Amino acid sequence: MRDYGITDPEFTAICERFLAETGEEAARELPPRTGALAVLAALIGCGGSEMFRRVLPRALDGDLTPEEARETVYQAADYLGLGRMLPFLDALDGVLEERGVSLPLPAMGTTDESDRLERGAAAQAEIFGEHMLEAWKAGFINRALAANCFGDYYTRGALDLRDRELITFCFLAAQGGCEPQLTAHARGNMNMGSSRETLLAVCVKCLPYIGYPRTLNAVTCVNKAAEG
Repeated sequence: MRDYGITDPEFTAICERFLAETGEEAARELPPRTGALAVLAALIGCGGSEMFRRVLPRALDGDLTPEEARETVYQAADYLGLGRMLPFLDALDGVLEERGVSLPLPAMGTTDESDRLERGAAAQAEIFGEHMLEAWKAGFINRALAANCFGDYYTRGALDLRDRELITFCFLAAQGGCEPQLTAHARGNMNMGSSRETLLAVCVKCLPYIGYPRTLNAVTCVNKAAEG
């Protein structure tokens, strides 16, 4: 990888200072593992594959396990689509192989065709309320949302529902144009125990990676969700 400290030292100094400032501010509310999950998910959401490759090794050297990183990438399939998610799976596998990690990693699936819909709807209900138990009956996309997004992914191991709502919030904030869904998932995060202050700290942590416009939109969604 190019060393921007050599080719672009002024830009590097500005970026490093801002990353330190936002990291210090976010750390008042976010544990290191939570911050690492947020940044990886935000980079996937904004399509930042080059930065993802630079950040992932540091996350793995810290508090994040290969399985947790993999689950973050896998879940992006439903929120970004395979077309935008697949390069990050390639990047993840490449970094893990470079570090001598044997692939495939241990299986984490907990559902099959017989229960993925039921357990997905149950996960939706736990996050958003009992009315979600019947929401899948509204049509194919709603059924797929329950069975695939929540049944196939949210029920997997390594990350719990609070973690999964956090990374979903970051996927949506980083890609932009998803403010209704972002507000809903901000509420979902709060239902899972993440406070308004936690989500605002996530916005600060992700700011250097996704820019001011999308960060400010995310802050607006968090405040709207907090108002009820």
